[in-house]
Amino acid sequence: MINRYIMVTAIAFTFASCSKEIEVKSLNFDVAVSKTNGAVSNTYTTSDSLNFVFKGNPDVITFYSGEINRQYINKDRTAADGTPILQFTSLRATGTQANSLALMVSSDFKGIASKPGSTIRDTATTNANIATAQWSDITAQAALSTGAATASGDINLSSFANSGKPVYIAFKYVAAAGSIQNKWTITLLTLTNKLADGSIYTIGNLGAPNTEIKNYGVITYSPGWWVSYDEAKNANKYPWVFTAGTSLVITGAATVGAATAPAEAWAIMGPINLKKVSPDVGVGLKSISAKFENYPYKYSSVTLSEPTFVASNNVVNSSATVVKPLSIKVTKP
Repeated sequence: MINRYIMVTAIAFTFASCSKEIEVKSLNFDVAVSKTNGAVSNTYTTSDSLNFVFKGNPDVITFYSGEINRQYINKDRTAADGTPILQFTSLRATGTQANSLALMVSSDFKGIASKPGSTIRDTATTNANIATAQWSDITAQAALSTGAATASGDINLSSFANSGKPVYIAFKYVAAAGSIQNKWTITLLTLTNKLADGSIYTIGNLGAPNTEIKNYGVITYSPGWWVSYDEAKNANKYPWVFTAGTSLVITGAATVGAATAPAEAWAIMGPINLKKVSPDVGVGLKSISAKFENYPYKYSSVTLSEPTFVASNNVVNSSATVVKPLSIKVTKP
């Protein structure tokens, strides 16, 4: 009986101790700003050296400066209206067949299919998906090689972004029988979303699906590329060859004698949200153990929103947070 009493008492003491451990410390935090010479204003310039002075000692302080990609109001933003631009370089190395490369976009392609319960490609279903999708031919917007490496120029995809649907971008290769078939190489491909504030986000490239894309310190991943062809349209089985991060290459029949059949093959990237951006992130200024009384800062660009400090005390199951925006702006001198 005594042992049981001791056990119950120990358990109660443990719960009481845990209860104290998860209590959040009260949070008192404020920020004042001035030039380092003490002058106070509502407007500063990029030539001023500022000093932010803190009241209170929270566990963590994070600073959103209000500059591009450092805005508190955009900390949860993952999409924004901008101008999506596709660029790439093409090289046609052999053959002179006309119109053998097409640039295509679809918003209703059902995607690359796998066999049920497996990661093995379902080629027949994939080819059916390609055939039944509505593809817009935008080849005319790109400059293509006629024998030398050629930059495509800016290909504006805004009309597809406005649909609000993810898209797939494809290179379609078509070669005729009876003559040397073209070899095409695609390199230096980037797809970006440029916002009105001048920030540019890379949202696609020649990376595989597990390839990191870093925008202003925030990592996302490439949409990836898939290649496919239908043997009924490509009896000699000429494929696109994808080398992650480097190139897309397709080589058709290199001699007239080998060009016994036409060829069609696809290289497809997606799905892609053409309005994709990375959330803005703040700069961590303070860890739990540090004593932090002020923060000197010199702006390298103007502010687009209010500079904001976020202070917090944190425990395992709870936290207390204070958000302090400052009603100042930073302009050019």
